[in-house]
Amino acid sequence: MPRPVCLFTGQWADLPLETLARLAKEFGYDGLELACWGDHFEVQRALHEPDYCRRKWELLQDAGLSSFAISSHLVGQATCDRIDQRHKAILSDAIWGDGDPEGVRQRAAAEMKDTARAARRFFDAAPNAVQLVLQATGRTVVNGFTGSSIWHLLYGFPPTDQAMLQEGYDDFARRWKPILEVFAETRTHFALEVHPTEIAFDIATTHRALKALDHHPNFGINFDPSHLGYQRVDYVQFLREFGHRIFNVHMKDVWWSDTGAAAGVFGGNTDFGTDGRSWDFRSLGHGSVDFGAIVRQLNHANYCGPLTVEWEDPGMAREHGATEAAAFVRQIDFPPAAQAFDAAFDR
Repeated sequence: MPRPVCLFTGQWADLPLETLARLAKEFGYDGLELACWGDHFEVQRALHEPDYCRRKWELLQDAGLSSFAISSHLVGQATCDRIDQRHKAILSDAIWGDGDPEGVRQRAAAEMKDTARAARRFFDAAPNAVQLVLQATGRTVVNGFTGSSIWHLLYGFPPTDQAMLQEGYDDFARRWKPILEVFAETRTHFALEVHPTEIAFDIATTHRALKALDHHPNFGINFDPSHLGYQRVDYVQFLREFGHRIFNVHMKDVWWSDTGAAAGVFGGNTDFGTDGRSWDFRSLGHGSVDFGAIVRQLNHANYCGPLTVEWEDPGMAREHGATEAAAFVRQIDFPPAAQAFDAAFDR
């Protein structure tokens, strides 16, 4: 069965879900990965309004769409971060509260637990066709971020010793183990989008984060090659090492310069899309990522979940890009071989 082609709604949260669902079907998608902001998926309403989940599925089905994951990137970011004024813009008033950093982190953790509960309620109400895909993958997924108390120590100057870094992983484990227990209780799984500013942002830090959690079975990865590529991390090797932990896949492209630029890997304090950067996100097929190699490795990993376009390109109209991206994913996704090409010579 072909992997469903979905669109992540996070970059479209300015649109009502009803409007976006109609557009996504026109763009060529099978489903939506619902962001927990805007009106796309509201955790507390899912928990406290008896018909909320049913009405969401009716809206999706009326548009001819499904859903196989929800995403809580914004709240998740606040669970471990060093909280500052930037977080106020991405959090609800209820979670921000008075802005006291530890209070924000505690309220964000409580919301992540509720997100696991809401995901269980939402996917229990899913139609049979969706249930079959979820059964094939073996899990119900909430994608997101964790934030990090040690991201500001990235460069290592003034000198940072390993004990100081380990405190960050210990802090992450202390905050996330109780959250993951609720994911386990609700038979849901959290998938971290490995990404700069998170506790895991490359292969080495992903190993370290998993070790900090004692390899908790309900913690996995939302694979997004774009955030690895511009760092020069081998994203195919990432899949080789963590294939069994890939709970969800974001299809997003990125371009990087091989000759250098005025604004380097750290971005030069420029905005995305600024001419002269050494890297920028691009619509699928317009960047440097080898998606053919990724699909081959996903086949080796027996990944059968959705391929979800996270559309970001500061130089292209999003409606054009999203339509083009859906067709690109369908073209690039191929099934593994049923038999060896030289099987005719077997004796």
